[in-house]
Amino acid sequence: MTQSAESVHQVRQALESRGLQPDDLKPVGVRPSLSDYAGQLWERRHFIWMDARHRVATQNSRNRLGSLWLVLRPLLDAAMYYVIFALILQVDRGMENYAAFIIIGVLMFRSTMRAISQGPSVLHSGKAMIRAFAFPRAALPISAEIRDALQMVYTVAMVVIMIMVVPEHELPELAWLLVPVIFLLQFFLNLGISCVMARVGFHFPDLTQMMSFAGRLLMYGSGVIFPIERFLEHPVAMMLIQANPIYHMLVLYREVLMDGVVPSAEHWLILGAWALGLSVFGFVFFWRGEETYGGEQN
Repeated sequence: MTQSAESVHQVRQALESRGLQPDDLKPVGVRPSLSDYAGQLWERRHFIWMDARHRVATQNSRNRLGSLWLVLRPLLDAAMYYVIFALILQVDRGMENYAAFIIIGVLMFRSTMRAISQGPSVLHSGKAMIRAFAFPRAALPISAEIRDALQMVYTVAMVVIMIMVVPEHELPELAWLLVPVIFLLQFFLNLGISCVMARVGFHFPDLTQMMSFAGRLLMYGSGVIFPIERFLEHPVAMMLIQANPIYHMLVLYREVLMDGVVPSAEHWLILGAWALGLSVFGFVFFWRGEETYGGEQN
């Protein structure tokens, strides 16, 4: 019998000696079953949602422009990359509507990059809440990704407006109705990444320092700022890129928004498999470390 089980047994005997029936008595600090864990998260769904909304609403409250930065930041990012890579370096090589290409790539990549770069610090950022309250810790990465998705709603709106306004102007197509579907797949991809990175980053805080390098590697390896197939012909490298879900995610966004077509099944299947598989794996992986997150943090 484990020490926690012995403690429960002793407390149970003490309560029964007083005429009490502790049928629902459970040890503290022990990982619940996966179904119980999911149920606890569902019970706290309103708190998770309100926490995410509150943080989005207040994150720029100290700035004079306030929530306007949710619109200005993606505008400035897209403009900077366009000036550097299109006007100065001229990497477009005569590509049609490179402005829309880089706007979609840079701004839609931002969300997944945040899951990678900020995921390792999610539990450390919430250490005060972890020490003060008993709740399933997966609420923290889930809340973080909902918060990011709420921010990305503004970004997606800016992407649509910018590609219509900036030459060569893209006009709305029926295929644009698929954007929310791609956005949902991206959300679950980000959630899986965040859950994995949160657990790993909790035990290895130095991982945070490596994420800027990983972000640059993914940016250049996912076709964010240039059509990668025009510059790379190595078969092994292309095989790795073809397995990269971020690459397929950006292809989906671009074919829908720029070409106005329904992308091929290959892109949907690869991104969908990664989104579903990584979100399930990430949730289970995070859950398996649940009992360790309440300890003293570095």
